[in-house]
Amino acid sequence: MIQAALDAYPHIPLAQYPTPLEFLPRLSQELGRPIYIKRDDQIGPGLGGNKTRKLEYLLADAQLKKMRKVVTFGGLQSNHARITAAATRKCGMEPHLFYFEKRPRELVGNLLLNDLSGAVMHFIPFGGSSSASMTLETTSLFVHLITWLMVGQHFFIPVGGHTWLGCLGYVRAALEIDQQARDLGIANAWLIMAGGTGGTLAGLLTGFTLIDSSLRPVGIDIGKLWKGFPNSIANLCSIISARLGQPRHFTPQQIPLIESTYVGEGYAKPTTQCLQAIKQLARLEGILLDPVYTGKAFAGLLDLAAKGNLGRDEPIIFLHTGGYPALFAFGDGDIITR
Repeated sequence: MIQAALDAYPHIPLAQYPTPLEFLPRLSQELGRPIYIKRDDQIGPGLGGNKTRKLEYLLADAQLKKMRKVVTFGGLQSNHARITAAATRKCGMEPHLFYFEKRPRELVGNLLLNDLSGAVMHFIPFGGSSSASMTLETTSLFVHLITWLMVGQHFFIPVGGHTWLGCLGYVRAALEIDQQARDLGIANAWLIMAGGTGGTLAGLLTGFTLIDSSLRPVGIDIGKLWKGFPNSIANLCSIISARLGQPRHFTPQQIPLIESTYVGEGYAKPTTQCLQAIKQLARLEGILLDPVYTGKAFAGLLDLAAKGNLGRDEPIIFLHTGGYPALFAFGDGDIITR
């Protein structure tokens, strides 16, 4: 029933599915329990990542509306912005990316790839604080007004693709992951992921709830960016389920999100634990994480497991959402010596 409801919404295939769900033998031995990784870092254009699943629905809607320009926004090392730029070009439209910071002297990491894609990058240094003073929804409404004044008619994608339509990509992923976990005999696993705008968590939580999956998702806040973050995710879950014809009411208390604990000084400011986690996975399994999103989330996984907050011996799945280009935005002093 859920699959049929998903199929009723147009989407553009930008990747091949399912993505691998891999066992990590050396990390499992070190932690004393089975650890797996879901490789959504391997999908999509422009070096890929999890936003590909959302853009399959969002860009299909842009094409149906015959839009020529696509606009979104994010932090300087936003993976969402980078994949949006590449996928928009793939679909024959013009990407515009908004950053509310000064234009850097050098375009590095994701910004370099945006430039190669021919994205029009708008840098507006507002000079605001890094504290979570606005909700995600209010921020998107404010930015949409600015982009309309500067770009004219366009298809607007909120930060991180945080819309019910985009999140259908992760409802579809919930069905995929649940089936893979059942096939591997790990249907009781914890599923850990980075939480930037919460759309991936919202789609997965809604999907798992609607199919009564025994998988247990947990989001790790990586930025402390939004006021009322759990409420935003809960509202999004409620809208998604209604759009799929199975309305459920989600409350902020039901959202498995760990806020602030692993953020450190803020968004895109890697903690010592984040950098240690990146090295640990690279040296044990040859898999790279990034210092903005997945590194912090993986550090959270390691800490939660060590403290017994993820049970004792249940399997753990880490959702790798991508982000390699951000590694190249940090100097060796930031990554190696800390």
